[in-house]
Amino acid sequence: MSKKHIIAPHGGKLVNRMRDGLSDDASLVSVTLTERQQCDLEMLAIGALSPLEGFMGAADFDSVCDKMSLADGTAWPMPITCAVSDEVAGKIKAGDKVALRDDQGRFLATLDVKETFKQDKKKQAAKCYGTEEEAHPGVKVVYDEGDTCLAGPIDVAVARHDPMFRDHRLTPVQTRAEFEKRGWNTVSAFQTRNPIHRAHEYLTKCAQEITDGLLVHPLMGATKDGDIPGEVRMECYEVLIESYYHPDHTMLAIMPAAMRYAGPREAVLHAIYRQNYGCSHIIIGRDHAGVGSYYGTYDAQEIFDELPGDGLEITTLRFEHAAWSKKAGGMVSGKTFPKIEGDQIFLSGTKVRELLLKGERPPIEFTRSEVADILINSMSKS
Repeated sequence: MSKKHIIAPHGGKLVNRMRDGLSDDASLVSVTLTERQQCDLEMLAIGALSPLEGFMGAADFDSVCDKMSLADGTAWPMPITCAVSDEVAGKIKAGDKVALRDDQGRFLATLDVKETFKQDKKKQAAKCYGTEEEAHPGVKVVYDEGDTCLAGPIDVAVARHDPMFRDHRLTPVQTRAEFEKRGWNTVSAFQTRNPIHRAHEYLTKCAQEITDGLLVHPLMGATKDGDIPGEVRMECYEVLIESYYHPDHTMLAIMPAAMRYAGPREAVLHAIYRQNYGCSHIIIGRDHAGVGSYYGTYDAQEIFDELPGDGLEITTLRFEHAAWSKKAGGMVSGKTFPKIEGDQIFLSGTKVRELLLKGERPPIEFTRSEVADILINSMSKS
């Protein structure tokens, strides 16, 4: 029997833009990155956005928006750009090198500017987010950015100053090494920006039955107002995994990406991230990466059938909406149990937040008691 191998990175090669010995150069024009851009920089630096080696140029931007692929035909769903104000753009031309800094002015990286271009914000909004409404949190970020994008490869000295969750902030190289150490050839990734409720637990354990391991991989980059803070979510993940998951088949690491709330397109981006981290499968459930009522319930699953070229190598695990059945005494879906009038209790992270804001304890059908205790305690302190 031939030896199995961990899945290849998207595009075939895991990029590394971290550079030892790279120092700040005060003579370079400085560009202060937004919070989303700082998250993108870290993801680029560690190879989570492979095969990208820096911020996109105009050809890739237009191709991604119009065709869901890079200019060379590689499937890609969302622009990864470095947009700057007109004032900053006026100091920079193609061929320059600029210093990229965080919002406290600390040096992060250099960008070799191959080109500058005006981004079409309306096109990006309509094509990638499915709406031009500024009420959409991801679209608002795009509209608030500068109009000119700086494109080119980056060289990174520090991916993130003072990063949170250092012990769980694993790079794709590190997760792949850990999978190999554990003997996991197939790994299911679970994307989340909420505490894990009972429906999530059901999906992840279904996935564990068909792969060697489960990577609980919460997004810990920029999110929107109203989302539960990362420190609280991390405490919830840790207590839940310790109490209710098998340690030999479960792993927790964080992903430092920014949330875009782009629904179907972002689901593809999340799958690319996880393929680069070494996951062979990704759980795609109801309204993955959605917000409000902008996307259909299963749009984020169906988009994977529409990807150009060879698409992605990672396999999607497409789950229907799960609910707690009072009659069955556990989690069910439309495939496992018939619908009975008044029987099923449907769960969501939004519903849990609503209960907490009203000072109500989420019932056991929604969340494990250990998680509820953490959430209630956090709300009492806020």
